[in-house]
Amino acid sequence: MNKRGGVKGNLKRALLDMAPEKEIPLSHLLLSLAGRSAKRGHRMRPLFRLIWPLLALLISAWPYVSCGDRVPPKQDVILATTTSTQDSGLLDVLLPVFQKSTGVLVKTIAVGSGQALALGARGEVDVLLVHSPREELKFMEAGFGARRRLVMYNDFVLAGPKGDPAGVRDARSVEEAFRKVADGGFLFISRGDLSGTHVLETELWKKANVNPHGNRWYQESGQGMGQTLLIASEKGAYTLSDRGTYLALASKLALEICFQGAEELRNIYHVIEVNCSRFDRVNCQGARLLADFLVSGEAQRMIRDFGVDRFGTPLFFPAATEQEK
Repeated sequence: MNKRGGVKGNLKRALLDMAPEKEIPLSHLLLSLAGRSAKRGHRMRPLFRLIWPLLALLISAWPYVSCGDRVPPKQDVILATTTSTQDSGLLDVLLPVFQKSTGVLVKTIAVGSGQALALGARGEVDVLLVHSPREELKFMEAGFGARRRLVMYNDFVLAGPKGDPAGVRDARSVEEAFRKVADGGFLFISRGDLSGTHVLETELWKKANVNPHGNRWYQESGQGMGQTLLIASEKGAYTLSDRGTYLALASKLALEICFQGAEELRNIYHVIEVNCSRFDRVNCQGARLLADFLVSGEAQRMIRDFGVDRFGTPLFFPAATEQEK
């Protein structure tokens, strides 16, 4: 047998000798091969000079080698979501059911929708649950998202100090309500974090023909919805909040809903799978599983019932079967 044939024969015999009945780490396999080579002395060194680049590639690409089909290990799914889904407690109800049925662990990053979309645009997360429709469409048009689906909705409310000193309850429109706060110089706490809530608030100030920046009565918290509500409560200020987070924290707040019900205050949530053809590290399979679960009948029923026992009304309304408006 020539040297080339000997190399192939030696490698084949080494692999067959060590082939396990079940999967073993590739690093263990290579160490065993290296040990055999050392025992044989110089005869096997040319073999490793030839195949080492290939083996190094296999180490980085294949976590396991087996005598049967290779089954990749389950990966965690990284979900970037708006703070309202966490602060309201909704994720604490939904995710354990998903994890139990699939065995896939979900790691949650709760930030504003703008920050969540930025994480998705860098391929640092697998799936998004956000509520900033205009920015979401830009995200999809740029090719960062593979699929975007409607999950649920609730609405925003203008919360303020008890007694409503600005008199926004008498406003005939949300624009008038915002003008009443500005005209009276009543303290307003903005999230100021480029979240979906902050983006909507900015749009509402523009519609009211008010530029709040630079005014002493306008302050930015730079925090999520729950913390912003607590700050507004402590300072006796107005703030824009999603209804779900407000209701979840209502017992801790010295605030009441002062304005609600306008069409402009509708709050829509979508799930977006990050485009794995653009980012190799994205867990496509896990993202699809979680997205499918959120729009499934089981999850939609859980969303419909969430909060009813505690508040007498749902905090969110399922919308997966509705047509996008």
